[in-house]
Amino acid sequence: MKRLLMGLCVVLCITACRENNEYKTYLHNPELFTQTVHALNTVVMGNNFPPMVAARNYVYGAIAAYEVIAKGYPEKFQSLAGQLNGLHTISYPADNKGVDYELAALLAYIKVGESVTFPEGSMQVYKDSVLRVARDKGLPSSVLKASQLLADSVSASIMRWSKKDNYLETRGAEKYSVKDIPGRWIPTPPMYASATEPHWKDIRPMVIDSSNIFAPPPPPDYNITDKNSKYYHELMYIKNAIDSLTPEQKHIAAFWDDNPFKMNVTGHVMFGSKKFSPSGHWMSIIGIAAKQAKADYANTVYAFAKTGIALFDAFIECWDVKYTYNTVRPETVINKYFDPEWHPYLQTPAFPEYTCGHSTCSASAAEALTDVFGDNFAYTDSTELEFGIPNRSYKSFRDAAVENNWARFYGGIHFHNSCIVSTEVGKKVGQYVVEKLKMKKS
Repeated sequence: MKRLLMGLCVVLCITACRENNEYKTYLHNPELFTQTVHALNTVVMGNNFPPMVAARNYVYGAIAAYEVIAKGYPEKFQSLAGQLNGLHTISYPADNKGVDYELAALLAYIKVGESVTFPEGSMQVYKDSVLRVARDKGLPSSVLKASQLLADSVSASIMRWSKKDNYLETRGAEKYSVKDIPGRWIPTPPMYASATEPHWKDIRPMVIDSSNIFAPPPPPDYNITDKNSKYYHELMYIKNAIDSLTPEQKHIAAFWDDNPFKMNVTGHVMFGSKKFSPSGHWMSIIGIAAKQAKADYANTVYAFAKTGIALFDAFIECWDVKYTYNTVRPETVINKYFDPEWHPYLQTPAFPEYTCGHSTCSASAAEALTDVFGDNFAYTDSTELEFGIPNRSYKSFRDAAVENNWARFYGGIHFHNSCIVSTEVGKKVGQYVVEKLKMKKS
């Protein structure tokens, strides 16, 4: 009988350990976190958020997740409290006994990510599906409760901080005044949408001191009569390029299009199509890189947080420039003075031309990712496959940012000079974020 009882205890112990490891194996898989980011990305896409607003969802969610990880692994990571503008302290429960930090990070990401801009509950179905699988794999209710408590506490701190970034104040700010003055931006076809987020420069940045810390030189003076002027040269350069695009150039432009809402017009029929925004595209790249590098859960969260911060600040820097100069798009000038039938390869976004948002944020993100995963990190980007666009491969993140530079030119929506200037500004923002933030201890 004694041997029987001992044998039964061993069996129960082995079973319990197997179940314990099973739920941990599931919850601690870094690909689960990447999958969760993709789920939020899909919700953001469904809501037609422009890229800078989307970046706001991603970054606050990622910071909440990172703060949980920093709490759970203090020997490896340092809190961002005291490092990010306005973030002074993070509140934690008195007792973190029984917490699964990977699960808590996931819950914090979901809670903050879905609540920053749209109603809480947008990811409830996804969250329920993850917890259902975890319970089936043996997740104890006590662990879930403790993890949820930590996630809620950290989330509350991040949400309080987020509400002071001037986002709500800019919702009621004065609208952009459209003036049909030569050289000044006006709405473009086919949507003729109003100017997107003209007050985004007033959003509180994360790391940079102000929205114009790396202010670029002014754009070339508007001049369509002097054929020797810089502006005229840029105008003819983009017109001629779009008139003779190669299949490879078209692929590059389409791959980096990242238009969150394109208006398609066929005769009298108009319908919208959606894709990830520029910031959403880079969220996908982070996941691809983390998987290829075999990064563990904590380092995957770290990569999303650091890159998200670089993206967020880059948009603020760029939008300051856009609405300082309010420059007209190539399409408007070419249609009015040179060829009324000319169309860019991509649909022109609803905001001024100088500088380029995608080039700025891509260069900034590339610097952050280079810091996390190293330079010459070759990878294949499969982000656009779900939108029917073939993969592209890169020698490094900076290589991808340079290609994005050309993509906006091949798309016919940005002068090449703007893309070059934007890439340099984006680099500076990304490098500044990397230099200022002390996140990883080892």
